[in-house]
Amino acid sequence: MIEIRLFATFRENRKKIDYIDSNQVEKALDIVNYYGIDPEDVAICLINGFHSKLTDSIKDGDVVALFPPVGGG
Repeated sequence: MIEIRLFATFRENRKKIDYIDSNQVEKALDIVNYYGIDPEDVAICLINGFHSKLTDSIKDGDVVALFPPVGGG
């Protein structure tokens, strides 16, 4: 299983933490597509706490965190 953590606006109408069978995804981009998130909207992708690219591979047991751009002041 891959643990998915969504933050800020990515949580709207979705779970804060979710799980996907590792056989369903190969790259972080597959997770973004699974949730219907536009890849251009992903500002930060962490795999196991390390800054990663959406094209990076993921494996069983990984934790993937996705963040949209953050605004405010």
